[in-house]
Formats: sequence, C-alpha cells, structure tokens
Amino acid sequence: MLFLSEPFCSSRRGSAANSSRIWKKAIFGFVLPCRPTLSLQDGEAASAKMREILLRHPEVMTVVSQHGRPDDGSDASPFSNVELFAPLKPFDEWPSGVTKEKLTGQVQTEFNNELPGVIFNFSQYIEDNIEEGISGVKGVNSVKIIGPNLGVLTNLANQVRDQMSQVRGITDLGIFPVLGQPNLNIKVDRAKAARYGLNSGDVNTIVQASMGGAVATSVLEGDRQFDLLVRYVPEARDDIEKIRNIKVGYQTSSGANAYIPLSELANISLDTGAAWIYHESVQRFIPVKFSVRGRDLGGTVEEAQQQIAKNVKLPPGYRLVWAGEFGDLQEARKRLEIIVPLSLVLIVGLLYSLFNNLRDCLLALAGIPDAVVGGILALFLTGQNFSISAAIGFVSLFGISIMDGILMITFYNQERHHGFQPEDAMFRAASTRMRPLLMTALSACIGLLPAAISTGIGSQVQRPLATVIVGGMLVGPVMLLLAVPALRMMFLGRDNNPPSVAPLGESR
Repeated sequence: MLFLSEPFCSSRRGSAANSSRIWKKAIFGFVLPCRPTLSLQDGEAASAKMREILLRHPEVMTVVSQHGRPDDGSDASPFSNVELFAPLKPFDEWPSGVTKEKLTGQVQTEFNNELPGVIFNFSQYIEDNIEEGISGVKGVNSVKIIGPNLGVLTNLANQVRDQMSQVRGITDLGIFPVLGQPNLNIKVDRAKAARYGLNSGDVNTIVQASMGGAVATSVLEGDRQFDLLVRYVPEARDDIEKIRNIKVGYQTSSGANAYIPLSELANISLDTGAAWIYHESVQRFIPVKFSVRGRDLGGTVEEAQQQIAKNVKLPPGYRLVWAGEFGDLQEARKRLEIIVPLSLVLIVGLLYSLFNNLRDCLLALAGIPDAVVGGILALFLTGQNFSISAAIGFVSLFGISIMDGILMITFYNQERHHGFQPEDAMFRAASTRMRPLLMTALSACIGLLPAAISTGIGSQVQRPLATVIVGGMLVGPVMLLLAVPALRMMFLGRDNNPPSVAPLGESR
C-alpha cells in the first residue's frame, strides 16, 4: 500500500515535531505480495525495485522503506510486508501539469508493470491508521465476505474481485489471502505403530526431537541456567523425503534395538493451510480491499454491488459486508435522513411562530431550490462529487436562504401594513432588501472562496462544503431578487387586505 500525504504532516513513527520539519509532502505506503509466506530474504529484491521506481520521479526527494514486521505488536503483519515513506518536493517545484492524483496513477502503473502479483494501496501515513481502524484491513475500503469455509471464501473473493475490476473508478483492488501457508502434516497410523510396540506419543516424541528439538541437558553460566536443545542438522530435515526417512527406534522381540523409517508409521504430506484467519463477530471472513479515485464513492460502490449481485451467487451461510469509507458514508446518510427532515420541521415551526401564517412560512422557504441549484451547479463545474461535506454545505444554504426569505416577507408585511398594494409592497421589499441580501451573499462567497479553491492540507474535506456555499450564494440571492418575488406574487397578489399580524418589531 502506498500513501500520499500533504505538507507538514507528522509521521506515525518517531518524533512528530521532527517529522513535521523534515518531511514535507510524502508518499508513505505498504505493499503485500500475493504470497504471505514470502521470506524476508526473498522480498529484499522487490523492496529495492520499489525504491528504484519511486526515485525515477523528480517529485520524490528520497525513499525510506521498512521491510518485514513492525517493531511493535500493535500492527500484525507478515515478513512480506513493505512500508515505503517517500518525502516529496513542494508543489511549486513539480513539473507543470503534474498533480498528486497523476503521480499516484503513474507510480501505480509502473509498480503493476514491473512487480506483478504484488498488492498495492495509496494513502497518507497518518490516514493509514484511521483507515485500518475503519475498514478493518490495510485499505481505504473493503468487502468482507463472511462464511465458515476458507476454501469457499477464497473462491468467492476471486469472483468478487473480478467483478469489481470491471467497475470504473475502483483502484488498488486486491485480496488479502488467507490460504497459502505450507503445512507439513504428519499423521501417525496407530495400527502400524502398534505392530512395532509403539504408540502415537512415542512417534510424536521422535518427530519433536528431530525437527523441533529436545532438551538434552542444562548449561550453567554464573547464576543463569539455559536449556541445551539438540535436533537434526538442517541438511537432514530440509526436504520432505528426508523427513520420511527419519529413523524411529523400537525394540525387537529379542530385546535388540532396531530402526524403521517414519514413513512406515505415519502418513506424511505437505499441504496448504491458513496463513491468516480474519474474524468478525466470531465469524470467518476474507477481505477484498479497494480504493475509489476519479469518481464518487457512493455511485461506484452501488455499481459494484449491482455487478456482484448479478454475477456472483453466494451459497447459504455466506454474506457480504461493505466496510471502510463507504460504511461511514452509509451511516452518515442515515443520520442525515433523520436530521434534515427534522431540521426543516423545526424551521417551519419557528417560522410559523414568527408569521402565524402557514402561507408566509412556505413562501419564506421558496428561495431554497434556487440556492440548491447553485450548489449543484458549482459542484458540477468544479468536477467534484457529492459527499457528506457537500451535504453539510447544502444544510448551511438552507439556513441562509431562509434567513433571506424572512427579510423579504417581513418587509413585505410591513409595507402592506402601511397601506401599499401587493405589487408595490413586493417591489419595495425587493429593492430595499437588495443591498443586505447581496452583502450577506458576497460576504459568505468571499470568506469561503479560499477554501473552495484550496489544495492544501484538509482541502479534500473542506472544499466540497465551501464550493456548495459559494455557488449557492452566487445564484440564490440573484434568483431571490428576480424570480422569487414573481412566484410569491402568484399567491400574495390576490390578497387585497393587509396582514392582520403586526409587523416584526411593532406592537399591535
């Protein structure tokens, strides 16, 4: 997995203060070959190749790699794990037209071409810990295939990966394999062992002593004592045929010692077992991790779900769980489905307490569609996708639009109370309140414009919110002054009687 980070972010290892000074912008990452049992020595060549590929890019200052298991036990990883930390030069020193997204795509393409069979992922070094906590695996998002049988899970994971690879926007796609650990299985045949007067414990003792070691004596060194283990030399146990020929001693009927090969007493085989077993809620699962780039997360995952539901048949007792950023997105959507309607109900209640008229309450809300159209248009023109941050921006637009509507309706009621006809009252309300409405809109636009066009730390979170508000405040007030008054006159123009409620700020 490779991670892209922003300027002045501290490393998750070492001093945060020193890291924030030294490491400006960086790619930090982890890669996991498809063989989880890859030895540390065999992975050194691949690690050197990864550093070489990264150093080809002029944007990279240097590359630091960590190969193998981490120093602490909080992040369990096999020896095939490689983490890369590549500080990048400031953006103004990059070649023209190169962005972080383009650099990520170039590095990923080169890695896939020159290091086939390796699983990669891209993120930021601090974001890595957060993503792992959310998705449960080393990846931004994951599909967890839950079921009892590891072989069936592996087969389903391959099918899910093949279907997801056809969906536009899905990148860093890979399976965290659970099978692939070579296991040497020695099963004692009790009937054969009994013919020589042996039991399974006798045979297991020989296997333990020859391959794992047995305590022969103790060594004293001052006040310390150490067990001295003895076992076969590596040359006598590094091959399955040599293990089959391990001699097991027994006594003959005459009391003499004799030896028989281990293969005559046990069935010996080299099988594939589980290297990792992931569990969630006391159930086994295999994860398929992925990232989404160049497309909105919700639409991408929805298409992947449809593709999988159409072409992958899950056996009884197996199910899919989507975790990571998409899981958080779903939870946030569920909260918004409750918060937004509840907010609108509370707003209508407050408006009714102000106007004592349901018609005026609804007319105060008439500017919301125009502001929403402005926010949507701003997202479309800037090429951004709808997100929770953008949704919060739309909620903010609701409040500002309603506040502008209150100013218009209140002044209209005041003019009607002073004896003006509906058309004249609406004209005076629109012309008189034009300056405060435009000042409110422009102040919001100017204040949030830097956030809407920023590319620095945290811009991915704040930019959609700021873009929605800027777009809504540019379009909303203009339509509120031009189109909304005409819409309101369709309902207010027939009322020839002044409002019975005193205008705001006056007593009856």
